[in-house]
Amino acid sequence: MRGGRLSRRWLLALPVAALLAIGPAAAASADYIRNAEYWLTEYGIRDAWAVTQGQGITIAVIDTGVDPNVPDLKGAVLPGADFSGLGDYRGWAPVGSEDSEHGTLVASMAAGRGTGTNAGLIGAAPAAKILPLSITLGEGAVDSDEQIAAAVRYAVDHGAQVINMSLTRNTLEWPVSWDDAFSYAADHDVVIVAAAGNRGSGATVVGAPATMPGVLTVAGVDRDGVASFDASSQGITVAIAAPSEELVGAAPGGTYLAWSGTSGAAPIVAGIVALVRAAHPDLDVANVINRIVTTAHDRGDAGYDPYYGYGLIDAAAAVSADVPPVTANPMGSLADWINVYRPTALSPAAIPTPVVVVPQPDPLAAPATGGPAGVLVAPIELLRTVGPGALAVLLFVAGVAGLAVWAIRQAEGTRRGR
Repeated sequence: MRGGRLSRRWLLALPVAALLAIGPAAAASADYIRNAEYWLTEYGIRDAWAVTQGQGITIAVIDTGVDPNVPDLKGAVLPGADFSGLGDYRGWAPVGSEDSEHGTLVASMAAGRGTGTNAGLIGAAPAAKILPLSITLGEGAVDSDEQIAAAVRYAVDHGAQVINMSLTRNTLEWPVSWDDAFSYAADHDVVIVAAAGNRGSGATVVGAPATMPGVLTVAGVDRDGVASFDASSQGITVAIAAPSEELVGAAPGGTYLAWSGTSGAAPIVAGIVALVRAAHPDLDVANVINRIVTTAHDRGDAGYDPYYGYGLIDAAAAVSADVPPVTANPMGSLADWINVYRPTALSPAAIPTPVVVVPQPDPLAAPATGGPAGVLVAPIELLRTVGPGALAVLLFVAGVAGLAVWAIRQAEGTRRGR
């Protein structure tokens, strides 16, 4: 999408000039469209289909609305809701003055059903359902932050087990209303998948909701599995990497579009999450996400890194591998974060006195050179360790300590001079 035109803050997770029409559904070669979906084979999705295609799972798509009349989505789109005040009350009308096709493209990547045997666009979870929740970013009378908070709650209340958010606030922080909504999703065992954003549209580091603890944040890679420069971003909350270049999706009006960006990578992962949930219906959010990240193929520096997260996603392994259970979400706890970093919610007597802890060397530090965006800014690594409030305290105390050391040395020098 032409993300820079939306607003100074909001971006759909698609690089500039990423869309290219490649023909109407009826006219385009079905084999060409299906064969263009290289990720189906290379990322284990076809193999995972031997176990499940996502039956019984609903994926909520919080985006610009989804056109249910697209042939590739026939029978997949449920009645949803509109939160923009500008769309169809079921979420079925593309909304927004620009990039209104975005939500339909995203839905097709997650749960497209094709137009026949080996024909048309098929999603990662073709038997899953789509719950369309239409919003606008920076348009309309309703604040975008509040649209999203309301949409998350609606998704939970209407049976979604997975929520896809191919958008970025383009800020590290998020509003308090999101604390409540995303906590509601976590409390009701709903996995939230978020796009990391794209450097090509100005997202130099991940922004909310991809910065929120507990969210499965998706970075993008090129056809060779190498971290994409324009069609991805980097950050300490990236969980997994998936294809974000040379993508194809189904659009309103029965056309196919070539596109790129983590807007497309995220619904591929959301579809794979749906496969995991269908194959393992008893797993909670923590263990679903754990299956995704522990079965990934490591790329970049050994272990976790801010460009690939835990590595390249493997759908077949995520569905079928023997993975020991965990008791905590590998991507963190929003509830714990709120308890520490929302002090206004505490009484004055309950606000803890800040304790300065000297950070230890980070074994997962970003590479000094060679990454697609160069050196990861040090304060962001510190932000992961201590949080935004404590980071400010750390910087203040470090400054005071430095002045104290300087004063002592000056005094000692004066005494020696005498």
